[in-house]
Amino acid sequence: MKLTIDTDSQTLHIENGNDVRTTNLYSKEAFELISEQWVKVGWNEKYEYTFSWFGRPMIQLPEDIVRMQEVIYNIKPDIIIEIGVAHGGSLIYYASLCKAMEKGKVIGVDIEIRPNNRKSIEEHELYNLITLIEGGSTEQNIFNKVKSYISENDKVLIVLDSCHTKEHVYKELELYSSLVTKESYIIVEDGIMRDLYNVPNGEKSWAADNPSHAALDFVKNHDNFIIEQPKWIFNESNLEKNITHWPNAWLKKIK
Repeated sequence: MKLTIDTDSQTLHIENGNDVRTTNLYSKEAFELISEQWVKVGWNEKYEYTFSWFGRPMIQLPEDIVRMQEVIYNIKPDIIIEIGVAHGGSLIYYASLCKAMEKGKVIGVDIEIRPNNRKSIEEHELYNLITLIEGGSTEQNIFNKVKSYISENDKVLIVLDSCHTKEHVYKELELYSSLVTKESYIIVEDGIMRDLYNVPNGEKSWAADNPSHAALDFVKNHDNFIIEQPKWIFNESNLEKNITHWPNAWLKKIK
């Protein structure tokens, strides 16, 4: 695809194979097309590696984090499980929301929690709301340990952000979906990989091997889940699509 922005004429010229057309630069269509490219360029330039939350690195696109906050505040889960800890920024983020709502605790699972990251998380003022579990997320004993922290009537929301291969994500979905509460979500992060296979720092294999395709396959085989972007709580625009690293991420349990 070729996009030509003309700020003088306020138009966006689009060439996509045999589809050649021009649209208003200040339009919903132009915003969505430019945003798609902005996300890809930003990912390649490691834009998401420039943010922190309460002192800990948080490798996420800001809009995704704001949308997550909207969902968490609406559901008010008792337990938020994050598979994939990294520097701990997301754990601290979820814990800060729990603290503000005066409800909820966070469980972080990672195959390896590096000593310096563990130390920083354990010394953080919100650590009393966090439980760290080290081990492979798809190992039965690790799953059982996570499950042991959940009470019968707890509302549970789960975030998958560990190994992003299609096979691994599908295994996590099969295992952890059983813990999700009806009307809550299991969120599959970083499906943007499907769109990054042809950027300089991407990999060709990502076109098929990505979390987005794992999510799509999962809902085909499990009719108690649907992929549904949560409704925006506030919207005075004509926009309706998230600018996101998480396409097909929001798997809602409906029964």
